[in-house]
Amino acid sequence: MTLQIKRIYEPPSKEDGVRILVDRLWPRGVSKDEAHVDAWLKDIAPSADLRRWFGHDTDKWSEFRRRYKAELDDNPAAVDELKRQIDQSPVTLLYGAKDTEHNNAVVLRDFVSRQ
Repeated sequence: MTLQIKRIYEPPSKEDGVRILVDRLWPRGVSKDEAHVDAWLKDIAPSADLRRWFGHDTDKWSEFRRRYKAELDDNPAAVDELKRQIDQSPVTLLYGAKDTEHNNAVVLRDFVSRQ
């Protein structure tokens, strides 16, 4: 399984494989042509309520991870869709957050890698 994460603002590369956006909202300032997104899995992103609650506050990181994992557990169809993609080719999960260590793609990568 080849699974990596990358900010959508970074240039695409051949090593990315299938590029999947895992944010609920389209990132600001990036056109769909520039992004080279192969799939946009909005349903696998954190809920709007969870995203607003977290607000990228690193003090809430542990609780955000717990809550987001619970949402993923309750959303097996979206997780299975992502796993199918990963089984077929290398995948890069794309996200828009500035913080490269505290974002939903980090949690999602770890969640899928452990299953």
